[in-house]
Amino acid sequence: MAIEQVGIVGAGQMGNGIAHVFALADYEVLLTDISEDALTDAVALIDRNLERQVSKDLITAAKKADAMKRIGTTPTLTDLGKTDLIIEAATERETIKTAIFEDLVPHLKPDTILTSNTSSISITRLASRTDRPEKFMGFHFMNPVPIMQLVELIRGIATDEPTFKACHGVVERLGKTSATAEDFPAFIVNRILMPMINEAIYTLYEGVGSVQSIDTSLKLGANHPMGPLELADFIGLDTCLAIMNVLHDGLADTKYRPCPLLTKYVEAGWLGRKSQRGFYDYRGDTPVPTR
Repeated sequence: MAIEQVGIVGAGQMGNGIAHVFALADYEVLLTDISEDALTDAVALIDRNLERQVSKDLITAAKKADAMKRIGTTPTLTDLGKTDLIIEAATERETIKTAIFEDLVPHLKPDTILTSNTSSISITRLASRTDRPEKFMGFHFMNPVPIMQLVELIRGIATDEPTFKACHGVVERLGKTSATAEDFPAFIVNRILMPMINEAIYTLYEGVGSVQSIDTSLKLGANHPMGPLELADFIGLDTCLAIMNVLHDGLADTKYRPCPLLTKYVEAGWLGRKSQRGFYDYRGDTPVPTR
């Protein structure tokens, strides 16, 4: 399958990062979002991030200019029907994702591959809401996309071999590394990472340690580049909660029960960096623990 035009649904943190790396790999990119302001902001952010790469001599100014020319935007979802590969990178809510695929299906070319950047939701179930489950798979990039090397490739029960090989080839062209995961809740990375974060939140909830002591302990005691609570804020506490709920519901094991404190923070709208408050308060010059 020849893939040259790529459609990306969602211009948020993941979507703009995916657009960035595809444009650098000489793919024609069409980015869509329901918000035109989000599209404008995404293109501006990609431009800044590419400029940062130029300043570090990672790419040339000419390469940056060429990449920016390859990125188009549209507020109309169905415009993506002409692309060869579509990557859905909308919010981690199954109802939103299935609605996107149902709207897209009537406008697709027969050989267009559909993928989801979901970090936890069943690929088989998402694929079943389309007309091409054999041409559907999980394409899970890590955040931040331009920096992180891994891409999880997840087959649904019906995904065929040509689709898998095509997506594997795309990962190689991007200069990234793929890991193949079975279609179980949260796949590999988040199946391991999110329970650790959830346990760190329980440690805070039970008064075992403060925000600062928990993060310092994991950074210096386990050589993690970020503490688990700092990382949760970076990911988004709403996303962490959504993934823990998928694990808890999908595996029916109480060890995946989301910490009540995580639920409380999300209910308060304290979602981490994107809302300026989470386990840290980011409204000042320096992040300050909120507990």
